[in-house]
Formats: sequence, C-alpha cells, structure tokens
Amino acid sequence: MTDLFALILAGAAGGLLGLLFFGGLWWTVRRAFDSARPALWVGGSLLLRMGCVAAGFVVVSAGDWRRSLSCLLGFWAARWLVLRLTTRLVAEPSAASRLSLESANGRSRVNSTLAQGRAPGGGSAGAMKCDGGDAQ
Repeated sequence: MTDLFALILAGAAGGLLGLLFFGGLWWTVRRAFDSARPALWVGGSLLLRMGCVAAGFVVVSAGDWRRSLSCLLGFWAARWLVLRLTTRLVAEPSAASRLSLESANGRSRVNSTLAQGRAPGGGSAGAMKCDGGDAQ
C-alpha cells in the first residue's frame, strides 16, 4: 500500500469518526431535551463517543504522525459537514425563543429601544425624565 493511499484512507476514516462523534452529539442534545435525566444522556454519550473516537484514532494512526494528521483533517472536515447539515435542519426560532435569547444576551427589548434613541412608549429617549430615585 502506497503512502498516499494510506493517507487518503486515514482521512476517510477520520471523516467517519467525525461523523460518528458530531452526529452523535447532535442526536444526544436533541434526545436530552425530552429526557427525564438529561445529564445521564449527555455524560454517557460523551464517554461512548470519546472512547470510540480515541480508539479509532489509535488504530488508524498505527504510530505514524502523518496518518494521525490526515485522520485529524478528516475529523475536522466531518465537523464542518455536520455543522452545515444540522444548521439547515434547525427551523427558524420562534418569537418567544428570540426574545429569551435577547434577554439572555443582556439586551432586552427596552434596552435595545433605548439604544436606538427611542423611548419604549414611542417618544424620544432624551425627553424621558430620569431622576434615579424611587417612584412614589
């Protein structure tokens, strides 16, 4: 077997390992949301995926750094592919999830309105009276 052919096979094996790892991660996250014990799903899946990928890298590399590098490049390419495929499978987020994402990022609807120079009620932010004290 020539060196080039061995490197191509190592890259293909790395791609398969990457599909197993990242595809399994995507599947696990989707299943964990509906599970009564999501930590068990995520932890068990992590151990299983890491064990399979680590064993696969050891077998594929066979002690050759070039095969390891080729396998790693295939693994990275599979990560890119799974990311592109799963992004297309995810639907447009609903208005409620967009609002919760904005709140989680620290930009509530009122904050973003004020940043644009408008008051939440429709007037100008400069016209709002802010005394900093408690309203009574």
